[in-house]
Amino acid sequence: MVKLFGKGDRLDKKSKTSLDKKLYDQGFKTYFQNTPQPVWMSRNYTKFADEAYAKNVIAHKCIAMISRLLASVDWKLYEFTDTKTFLKKHPILDIINYPNPQTSGSSLFESIISYKLISGNSFVLAVTDGNGTPRELYTLRPDRLSITTDKNGYVNSYIYNAGNKDIKYPVDKLTGRSVILHYKNFNPLNDHFGLSPIEAAAYSIDQHNAAAKWNQSLLQNGAKPSGALVVRPSSEGGAGSLSEEQFTRVKHQIEEQFSGHNNAGRPMLLEGGLDWKEMSISPKDMDFLQSKHTSAREIALAFGVPPQLLGIPGDNTYSNLAEARLALWEHTILPMLDDLADVLNRWLVPQFKRSDNLFVTYDKENIAALSLRTDALWTRLNAATFLSDAEKRKIAGIDKD
Repeated sequence: MVKLFGKGDRLDKKSKTSLDKKLYDQGFKTYFQNTPQPVWMSRNYTKFADEAYAKNVIAHKCIAMISRLLASVDWKLYEFTDTKTFLKKHPILDIINYPNPQTSGSSLFESIISYKLISGNSFVLAVTDGNGTPRELYTLRPDRLSITTDKNGYVNSYIYNAGNKDIKYPVDKLTGRSVILHYKNFNPLNDHFGLSPIEAAAYSIDQHNAAAKWNQSLLQNGAKPSGALVVRPSSEGGAGSLSEEQFTRVKHQIEEQFSGHNNAGRPMLLEGGLDWKEMSISPKDMDFLQSKHTSAREIALAFGVPPQLLGIPGDNTYSNLAEARLALWEHTILPMLDDLADVLNRWLVPQFKRSDNLFVTYDKENIAALSLRTDALWTRLNAATFLSDAEKRKIAGIDKD
């Protein structure tokens, strides 16, 4: 169990029984015994997808930027015996690069990361042949998956709801292995489902969406609360007040003939007794613009994207875009790639025969955004006259054992 998700480790029956008892003695049973079954995500995935990804330009751009950049990285497979040998052909590389007839490798990883950023959870199904070897990979919508547990909190199975049919995928209780990969974020409030970055940025997303609606309303009304129709009192030759019928007629006339961008600048014909009073937005009312930019920065912060890359005014943390892109890769995308590579080595690789010495990794050398860091490293190495050429190459990651 120490190598529960290791490279195809197997436990004999005696070891499993002993290990199971040890887990219970350590309090594992007590911790999970109140877990409900089945377990569904406690947050509304559909609302996350609609309000953030579909309707909020900042959240959408963050998710799209991270997922597409990560999906652009090439994956490699190496065999480690006495030396590290990279393999050019292998079924593992085939399924990563061509997961199924309808999906490319980059599209698969883009959807995996997009689902994880939207819901905090991403599920991948491995379709196997008669020998249990994966032949195709598919991503599954997180809101269609539920988890069943036993009375002690062990995950028994994943249930996928496909219309009117539920498909059950069992989980090995001791090894935790299944044809379903559950790739999730850390969640301090849920034992089984991950926390979405959208939830952390929920207030900022709501504020940013509200500001966008405010702007839309202003555009539909000439980009400002243009003015008010005032009825002159009878002492000044006006009607004093409008009847219900007159009020309704004037209101409909304004909505139909003088509102919206198509009617911008159209002159208004006023009847006797009506005056037009110009109005303007006060500096206080204009604060919503700054509030919108603040909300945008907070959304970007939740996803780990430098606001400078999103064109948000007032943020110049990095001296140029190259530094901002490097920060995005170093602080957000590379850690996700490391985590994803680890997940593939724990879940996908062990499902193939004779895979004990095989490891999946990604090609860091061809990431253009990291050239700034590479150039700085070579500058320091060239200045280190006390190092030999061989030592410099090893430090730079070239000819590394």
